[in-house]
Amino acid sequence: MNPFFKFVLKLMSSPKINMQEDYQFVRKMQQLFSKGPKKGYIILDHKIYSKNHSHDIPVRVFHPKEKRHEDVLVFVHGGGWVTGNIDTYTTTCINMAELTGRVVYSVNYRLAPEHPYPAGLEDCYQVIDVLLNHLELTRLADASKLTLIGDSAGANLIAAVSLKLRDEGKIVPAKQILLYPVTYWDHTENSPFESIRTNGYDYGLTAKKMQEYMELYSPDLEIRQSAYISPLMAFDLSRQPDTLIITAEFDPLRDEGEAYGEKLQSAGNHVVIHRIKETVHGFITYPTFVEPVVEAYEVINAFLDRE
Repeated sequence: MNPFFKFVLKLMSSPKINMQEDYQFVRKMQQLFSKGPKKGYIILDHKIYSKNHSHDIPVRVFHPKEKRHEDVLVFVHGGGWVTGNIDTYTTTCINMAELTGRVVYSVNYRLAPEHPYPAGLEDCYQVIDVLLNHLELTRLADASKLTLIGDSAGANLIAAVSLKLRDEGKIVPAKQILLYPVTYWDHTENSPFESIRTNGYDYGLTAKKMQEYMELYSPDLEIRQSAYISPLMAFDLSRQPDTLIITAEFDPLRDEGEAYGEKLQSAGNHVVIHRIKETVHGFITYPTFVEPVVEAYEVINAFLDRE
């Protein structure tokens, strides 16, 4: 790993940062440095009503300049269920649309701690359920052409939505892509996953931050161990979408993400697990010329193109 980049990551890993106290500051910094679309690029903002009509759920649509495929991606952003939004992920979603040649729908779910679990999950579930059952909204002829994709906490929400759709007898997407997902409830030294100890201190996302995010999302320890927060705890993982899991070598969540893929495989699902070396958590937000991003989209496109 580049020594300067590693030094920057170490600074970002300072134990002085407490997400439970500093999350609003982090949000402001993310918003300050977020960029809108380049001149000439058009984005479309829509809203879908929540199930009880208590609030709107914003959905931003990104059209690639060259649309090469008819299928659609529904993206759920990361940020520990606490930070991030469709503005801070606009560049990432533009890149996703351009590099896959597909239309991308980005979901702006409610964030903790103002809206703890299950608020964010309910928003994502509602949007995905509506899009799967009202194909006229995406101009798809077939629900199998809608793929779910998320990174980090967003990948966690995607996994949870897929489980919940199956549990409630709804349409389950044909494919899901989980980028360095959160799949387990414990990120302390007691974690069964070695990557929490080897990668949990100096690579940007720390084990301490991850635990703080978890506690903000769901203060109740027992609830954090449920399948819709910790998919690895699910008793039954059958009848899930074909799944691509991409992990990062120096990510504290690496092992739990790969363990989830292995458990999905054991339950009879088609799963591809791909680890990208020499990179860290969150790399999908990097510029498109960076090698981990190039490699990730090669794997993503191969997965999407598979019949």
